[in-house]
Amino acid sequence: MIVSQILKSKAVDGVLTLTSGATVGEAVAIMADRRIGTIVVSDDGGKTPSGILSERDVVRNLGKSGAECLAGTVGDMMTRELVTCAPSDTSDSVLGKMTEGRFRHMPVIENGEMLGLISIGDTVKARLAQLSMERDALEGMVMGH
Repeated sequence: MIVSQILKSKAVDGVLTLTSGATVGEAVAIMADRRIGTIVVSDDGGKTPSGILSERDVVRNLGKSGAECLAGTVGDMMTRELVTCAPSDTSDSVLGKMTEGRFRHMPVIENGEMLGLISIGDTVKARLAQLSMERDALEGMVMGH
C-alpha cells in the first residue's frame, strides 16, 4: 500500500498545526484535549512544516527543566530535523523509517507542500488490511473460488 492510499483512508483530513510562537502549555492542552501525540509546527498556515512537537519532546524537557518549560515556545522545544515521506512511498518504507528513527509521526510532503500526517498506527493498520486481503485471495485460490 502507498502513502496516498493511507491518507485517503484516514477519518480526518488536514493536519493540526501551531506556530512556533505558541507556548508549550497551549500545545500540551491541545494534545490532551484531542488525544493526539504530536503537533506539526508551521509558520505559514500549514503548508510547510518547520518542526514537530511530540509528547516525548515535552516529557524530556519536563524532566530537565520542570514545569516552567510549559511557558516556553513550541519553536524552542520542537524537533527540527523532520523525516518526511512522499505520497508515492510504500507503507513498508515508511514503517522502516519510523522504526529506525524511533518516532511515530511523519509529514507527507509533495512539491514542498504538506499534504497530511501519517502515524505508525495508520501504517500498521494499512499493512494489516493488505495482509488480510492477500490471505483472503490465497484462501480463495486454494479453495478454487
